[in-house]
Amino acid sequence: MCPLMRRQWQAGGAIGCPRKGWVLEAVDILTRSLSKAVPINGQMLQYHGRSDRHGQLICWGILFDLMLTSDLLRWHVESGKVVFGINHTLRSFSPEKKKRLDLVLCRPKAGAPVPRRPQTLHTLVDKHGIELTPRQWGLLQDLPVITEGPVGSVLVALEAKACMTEHIKALPRLYDELNSSHQIVHGHSSQALSIGFFMVNAAEEFHSPTNTAKPGPNKHRQPHALRRAVAQVTDLPRRSHHSSQGFDGLGIVVVDMVNDGVSPCTLVTAPPAPAEDDVLHYDSMVQRMAHEYDTRFSMI
Repeated sequence: MCPLMRRQWQAGGAIGCPRKGWVLEAVDILTRSLSKAVPINGQMLQYHGRSDRHGQLICWGILFDLMLTSDLLRWHVESGKVVFGINHTLRSFSPEKKKRLDLVLCRPKAGAPVPRRPQTLHTLVDKHGIELTPRQWGLLQDLPVITEGPVGSVLVALEAKACMTEHIKALPRLYDELNSSHQIVHGHSSQALSIGFFMVNAAEEFHSPTNTAKPGPNKHRQPHALRRAVAQVTDLPRRSHHSSQGFDGLGIVVVDMVNDGVSPCTLVTAPPAPAEDDVLHYDSMVQRMAHEYDTRFSMI
């Protein structure tokens, strides 16, 4: 039993249920990490739309929170039943399509070679410049070590998208990419959990590293652009039974980020950001993920 599970059991925590007062960590980690400029494509940047760093920050945090929340997942990891894959190309059985997904939790593929230097949640901290507080680092140390491995049967698939500038222009593509994600995941296995995450920028301007045609930041018509983006993602299909189509979990996080290399990235909680009791609030997404995982995969 890992130290975190032992302490929870000694404190009378219920198996399979988030502890009362439990604080989820990913959004705090995400905004703090994006507040610091790091080397990206030869420049010191907080965010670059053509880099996958922000997506990996999001996926790292969600996996961290899911492991903190789900006793069953921690036990599966500790017993070697579950590994993760990064940027895994998933092929659906019907229809025959494929898509590269940011993160998958899966059974290790029998007989497949293990990566020579597999990543873990610990090693990814340095690789992606993830900013942890001492308390968060302590929580990570208490978790069983989950490793990257050869992907077998996919249990959970995560697709993370961000819309930081040129919101209206980007929305059709973002919607299509998110919508195709759950279709391919459930075409691979109706039992797999398909999770979608969307981060959207509420700032009135944004310094885009890819905008070389004109000097200065992109200007945003806010809150119009933000409302349109949140409404578009809210319309994505969701499902409550494995026989239907849609995401098994979906979360929206709104941030304020100028991306000037100095100003911090901050969380926005005012509308149209999902309220705490909204099913699209980040905490609701993780709690639903944990519940569905504990219910669906208790027998593996």
